[in-house]
Amino acid sequence: MEALFSEEELKEEIIRVMKTLYDRGLVTALGGNVSARIPGANEFYITPSQVFKGALKPDDLVKVDLEGNLVEGVLRPSVETPSHAIVYKVRPDVNAIIHAHSPWTLGLLSAGKKIKTTITEEAVLLLRRIEVVPFKFPGTTELAEKIGEAASKGARAILMENHGVMGLGANLLEAEAIVELLESISIIEFVCYALGKEPPEIPPEEIEVAKTYWGI
Repeated sequence: MEALFSEEELKEEIIRVMKTLYDRGLVTALGGNVSARIPGANEFYITPSQVFKGALKPDDLVKVDLEGNLVEGVLRPSVETPSHAIVYKVRPDVNAIIHAHSPWTLGLLSAGKKIKTTITEEAVLLLRRIEVVPFKFPGTTELAEKIGEAASKGARAILMENHGVMGLGANLLEAEAIVELLESISIIEFVCYALGKEPPEIPPEEIEVAKTYWGI
């Protein structure tokens, strides 16, 4: 398969996505990470640890293999590298991962509310399956294993209790869209709850029509 990006273009896109996430408040100064690979590759680029997320440069990125071994770069890779690596191992269709600290989504999750994927047509088409994993300390083998289990079930989004969210995409644009959409529907759902209403869901028969029409 012909690569959608050269490695240099891929690195530039990672930087663009990270800056967008920071500007939107979906990652913090030092929290959150992004990775991506050329489709089919056994190595991926990931953002570094303990470096300001809002002003990263392509040369700051680190390349690692699927075992987490350093291949290229001088900075320390994100502490979440094991969680990214395990997703790439179990999901050949995933070529980009965004780990955000989305406040509205995490707020609803922390309040014990289930994030509904059927309150907008975009959510029905894009999110499809969300998995929730219990809290395990960031960077640990335990967290990576839970992430791997969730990813292997076909999740497009993984919610980590007391931590954040992961968007899994065929490319960076898809992963970015998933994370941003999660936050958008979380705000919609919060407004409904704040006004004493249960968020209305699209009728099941309409969802089936959409799935048939779009082939999902």
